[in-house]
Amino acid sequence: MTDHAQRTDEDIARLEQMLREDTELAPGGARRISELLGTIALKDLIHVLERMPSVRAALILRLLPRQRSIVAFEALDAAHQADLVDALGDDSLTSFFDALDPDDRVSLLDELPAEIAERLMRSLDESEHGLTSVILGYPKGSIGRHMSPEVPMVRVELTAAQALEALKEQNDRVETVYTVPVVTADRKLVGVTSLRRLLMAGGEEGVDTLMDTPVYAHTGDPDEETARWFRALDLLALPVVDDSTRLVGMVSIDDAVDIIEEADNEDTARSGGSEPLQRPYLTTPVWKLVRSRIVWLGVLAVSALLTVSVLDAFEDALAAAVVLSLFIPLITGTGGNTGNQAATTVTRSLALGDVRKRDALAVMWRETRVGLILGTLLGALFGVLLGILYGPSIGVVLGLTLFVVCTLAATVGGIMPIIAKVVGADPAVFSNPFITTFVDAAGLVIYFLIAKTVLGI
Repeated sequence: MTDHAQRTDEDIARLEQMLREDTELAPGGARRISELLGTIALKDLIHVLERMPSVRAALILRLLPRQRSIVAFEALDAAHQADLVDALGDDSLTSFFDALDPDDRVSLLDELPAEIAERLMRSLDESEHGLTSVILGYPKGSIGRHMSPEVPMVRVELTAAQALEALKEQNDRVETVYTVPVVTADRKLVGVTSLRRLLMAGGEEGVDTLMDTPVYAHTGDPDEETARWFRALDLLALPVVDDSTRLVGMVSIDDAVDIIEEADNEDTARSGGSEPLQRPYLTTPVWKLVRSRIVWLGVLAVSALLTVSVLDAFEDALAAAVVLSLFIPLITGTGGNTGNQAATTVTRSLALGDVRKRDALAVMWRETRVGLILGTLLGALFGVLLGILYGPSIGVVLGLTLFVVCTLAATVGGIMPIIAKVVGADPAVFSNPFITTFVDAAGLVIYFLIAKTVLGI
């Protein structure tokens, strides 16, 4: 670690300690904290804000210079911003809210109680109120909800020199000028050019000769799906149009990354049997951590009763061959892991657009073949090994069981996310927790049926 990095870490640690220990925050404490805040980089400042309770985080924002505090507030997740609302006070909150871009304002408003959201909307001037209201008019989950209505644009009949002058006039009221939509007089999108191309062109060269065929999204398109294919194109911004192909906004690449990150976090949490926190872990209240997990634990506990019922139904078989109980964890673990692997792969492919609902049969057949191969390999390996240790009949039972369970688990794990997509549910919800429970119960039924047949019990 360099001396500079070590000093930075020491400053951050000292700042966090002062914020936690100086509960009354005497005037001298405020001055020392303010001095420390001036020594750390923005990324480290944001890290500190994410680790502090809302009252202390709000204090940090008030001690910072106005522009630096606005930038730090904008960098926080919308849910975390919402947690700071009560602690900031009306003046600071209004200042931060006014400084946000319209799409970021909408994300924050979605996290706030209705009365606070209405109060903040009333604080905006007429122009900003109108821009924010436009985005609020689009449904949640649509790309229109994430676009900026403040977009640069040039008319198709202009020259390069005229287009540059037009962009200079628009510069103060647009979010980005690097990707430049080309429109007709009635705002219909006909092409896309770039600031670089306009700068490098001859002044009298027409914009119509400098533009490419536009790649765009419609306001009602799904946000995650749009963000994923947009990011794959390596574009800086994506025009958004209405049903008449009129330009209404732009989505920047950083907005697309935020959409994808939020979707991935949600999928990861739900595949593990909990709800996403939507805020930094250390600043999430304990009761919210409990609430994010308790429902899933309850559902899975009830589902696990299926496994208990299976064991109860085959109690006589277990009593006749106690050795069978030794291999229950092997059967349930292997089946659950096989199903989870298939479900995770297909869920991810659905999110990336590699797999669609119409591919259900193809996915099922592919995962069935994968399961057959995995079952053959694992069944042969453990069948031989356990046959040597516990006798040939036990080896046959375990080998056949692993073969069937792996095939079943891979097939079910591959098809369940697609079924979820068809019925409008979240594929991540249908994946690991429920598949594990289903495969556990089905695997034990298969195990005991094969054991009864082979061992004659």
